[in-house]
Amino acid sequence: MQPQKATVRPIQKFASAVSKCSAESAAYGKCILADYNSVHKDLCAKEFMRLKDCYLLAVKKA
Repeated sequence: MQPQKATVRPIQKFASAVSKCSAESAAYGKCILADYNSVHKDLCAKEFMRLKDCYLLAVKKA
């Protein structure tokens, strides 16, 4: 009989990643909020890419 492997649900990985990227989340949110009446494609692309990279790195480490 083999011991059961602990399973981590995808939402748990995402929640952990989000908690590690608060600075990037705040920067992206501020960018969107600064001109939310005229949001268009690539308005905050630089901030979004930093947030995305942070999430991907945090999920990979989990």
